[in-house]
Amino acid sequence: MCLLLADITPLVKNWTYETVKTKKGIEYLNVAAAFDIETTSFYDAKTGEKRATMYMWGFGLNYETIIGRTWNEFLSSLEILIKEYNLSLEKRMIIYIHNLSYEFQFFRKLFKWEKVFAIDDRKVAYALTKDGIEFRCSYLLSGYSLKKVGENLKHHKAKKMVGDLDYKKARNYLTIMTQKEKGYQYGDIQVLLYYINEEIKRNGNITKIPLTKTGYVRRFCRNNCHKGFEKRNKANNTYKKYRKLMKELVLSESDYKQLKRAFAGGYTHANAFNSCKVFNDVTSMDFTSSYPFVMVSEKFPMSEAEEVVIKSNEEFEINLKSYCCIFDAEFTNIEQVNWTDSYISSSKCDTLEKGILNNGRVVKADRLTITITEQDFLIIKQIYKWDNLNIKNFNRYKKAYLPKNLILSILSLYKDKTELKGVMGKEEEYLNGKEMLNATYGMMVTDIVREEYIYTDADLWEKESPDTFKSIQNYNQSGNRFLYYPWGVWVTAYARRNLWSGILALENDYIYSDTDSVKFLNYEKHKDYFSKYNDFAIKKLKKMCEELEIDFNLTKPKTIKGEEKQLGVWDFDGKYKRFKTLGAKRYMVEHENGDINITVSGVNKYTAVPYLINTYGKDNVFNAFTDGLYIPKGYAGKNILTYIDEETEGVIKDYQENEAYYHEGSSVHMEEGDYTLKIGKEYIEYMKGVRYRK
Repeated sequence: MCLLLADITPLVKNWTYETVKTKKGIEYLNVAAAFDIETTSFYDAKTGEKRATMYMWGFGLNYETIIGRTWNEFLSSLEILIKEYNLSLEKRMIIYIHNLSYEFQFFRKLFKWEKVFAIDDRKVAYALTKDGIEFRCSYLLSGYSLKKVGENLKHHKAKKMVGDLDYKKARNYLTIMTQKEKGYQYGDIQVLLYYINEEIKRNGNITKIPLTKTGYVRRFCRNNCHKGFEKRNKANNTYKKYRKLMKELVLSESDYKQLKRAFAGGYTHANAFNSCKVFNDVTSMDFTSSYPFVMVSEKFPMSEAEEVVIKSNEEFEINLKSYCCIFDAEFTNIEQVNWTDSYISSSKCDTLEKGILNNGRVVKADRLTITITEQDFLIIKQIYKWDNLNIKNFNRYKKAYLPKNLILSILSLYKDKTELKGVMGKEEEYLNGKEMLNATYGMMVTDIVREEYIYTDADLWEKESPDTFKSIQNYNQSGNRFLYYPWGVWVTAYARRNLWSGILALENDYIYSDTDSVKFLNYEKHKDYFSKYNDFAIKKLKKMCEELEIDFNLTKPKTIKGEEKQLGVWDFDGKYKRFKTLGAKRYMVEHENGDINITVSGVNKYTAVPYLINTYGKDNVFNAFTDGLYIPKGYAGKNILTYIDEETEGVIKDYQENEAYYHEGSSVHMEEGDYTLKIGKEYIEYMKGVRYRK
């Protein structure tokens, strides 16, 4: 039902609702509620300054929706809700908003806030008013656009309408809206209502819905670790054993800071010899679930850090082989000797003197200092030579496989993802499994000491750095903890080592890599490497399964078509007729079927590619993909957001010639942006040099 007037009374009168309580005794209405606004961005006619205003809003409760035009109408509706349901800080209603951060910037000065929680600058997860209205972000919960949320609904049919509103047309609250435009607003609310209703049923009640999608995998893995994966009747004993382990796995402040310095993500880079060139017949290979593979097959820190003074090279090598090691390394006169690619990231160096860089990676330096793991060092010594290595703050951890129940959790998620793909009637289970598998790594690297973004009584954002010592102390003592921060540091370290085994094996045929994949020439020439690596990966999995008494078949579930998907092996990802990279996260491909695609950070391929083909032609588009390429507004798919924190007011004339007064306490101006592809001068000069050397 959609009421096209801002009258909330029919939604709240004569409606029976239930409430649920949290462990803290806070009562919540167990109902789906959603809110969404439509805004217009413009330039002030007199000053030329950026402005924005809300001209239509939608609010849904349970399965019904109302639509309004002004903030006063919305505030009046909430007053009715608060009074009818007797809302307070002890009895609350959750209202979901898709991308709460955007709406919050418009209405943040309209409420008195009890608490606003942001996970990053202006990235709001929830905002609680003094009256018991708790706004939450459904985008952080789902991880999908509203369009995708509608497509993934299991028990309802609702789709976000796309392309029905021309946002370039100025609108205000007097603009006469067509039924189609109102339907756009109604559709957005309905998708959200259906989604939250499904989440309530999936979780049991609204209080059990986590704030973010990572919360689901945390809960799944934590329950298995604390209560036992198979024998629930021994849950209490399982918890005691796991708590004993966690009490042994604690960090000091200096340990944490060293781990933070060493942590690095996936390796993404291009071979400078092969950058900015068009290649034919390029093969792509990628790992089958790279991070989950190393989590179940490798051994991780399983003790407190132990500081060791290294007295000889022999002692150094023994420690690297027998322990998970982390240390501060000072290299003097370090220089790359293997020219396949450069490994050390300049951004991770604490000191870098007279460095020569390859698109952000160190080629040569008079002196550099960096914190690394033993896995990083194993790669570095294959790529570089140096005059002297000085090691400080050498810490080692005893290593062992991750806890069995955690490994079983990861394998269970991998099995679900594989076996449920494409199975009719199991769409929800497949999506859940896929999302949760991808989140198993994310939960391991959640920072222990996170900066907090506080919304103050002065309607301003302030960044606060928490007490590091206290945060780590709370982490060590937490009875709810089931993870150890060093595990996450080694997940990416092991994955980088595996990727680099491929990069080094491919030698001059290597063109590009991105975290868990490589693009290269002459596939037949390198088949032996991929075969041997896969055999080695399978042996590692078998060894783990034998030691922990886990069924090896869990590592190779079958798809609906009966195809085995072995975890952790190199998998053929296709061939390209043409391929060209301009550096990290910048490449263009032509698939075997003739489709052309691009990957460029900040550019929407769905709008940019048709523009490029129409402008330059299919035959010449790869030549056009180079330094200085310009993609105009409307095709780059890029939006520029300008946060307006001060109060604005005035008169806005809409496209129908209606003039209306607007007043916003704060707002966001959004407009399409263009894009110019730029390759750094330093990288261009470096490429010229290496090609001359070759």
